[in-house]
Amino acid sequence: LVIGKAKVTLKSADLSKAYDGTALENGGTALATEDGFVDGEGATYTFTGSQTLVGSSANAFTYTLNEGTKADNYDITKSEGTLTVTNRDAKYEIEVESNSAEFTYDGNEHMAEGFKTLEFTVDGNKYTVSGLSASVARTDAGTYSNAITGTAKVVDASGNDVSDQFSVTTKSGSLVIKQASVHMKSASDE
Repeated sequence: LVIGKAKVTLKSADLSKAYDGTALENGGTALATEDGFVDGEGATYTFTGSQTLVGSSANAFTYTLNEGTKADNYDITKSEGTLTVTNRDAKYEIEVESNSAEFTYDGNEHMAEGFKTLEFTVDGNKYTVSGLSASVARTDAGTYSNAITGTAKVVDASGNDVSDQFSVTTKSGSLVIKQASVHMKSASDE
């Protein structure tokens, strides 16, 4: 008497989404294919695949045969679907603004430099902008732009470059040196 093993095919699903800063994981999605177990027998699945950045990786999973299901009775073929994260159709928009400063002319050089913030929270995820600089220094009275130079680079909390998902605009602050007030009064004389 020869009883051959039952053939079982297990395959996880192909899943995709646009980049949103969070990991694409299988979650509660059932296997795309789960064929061959005898009624009342089967397995429990644990999904370990994860994809956060644009690109693809395996929708990896492991399985544990349920109580009463004997491995010797089955020839199990396991394959993994794909987790794919795509570029956003509409990029996240953030604005970087340089600092402003105001002084009164006193003959000394004054400066405005740096930014109001380079850290942003978008959809609950934290991002940091780098690669930009802003600085202006003047002595004479007037209004001067604290122009922003450089190329913005956006990184997520894990340090991954996600610049392609963002549109970064800049707004220049200003250095204002007000004219000094001078009071002149002629002396009284008799």
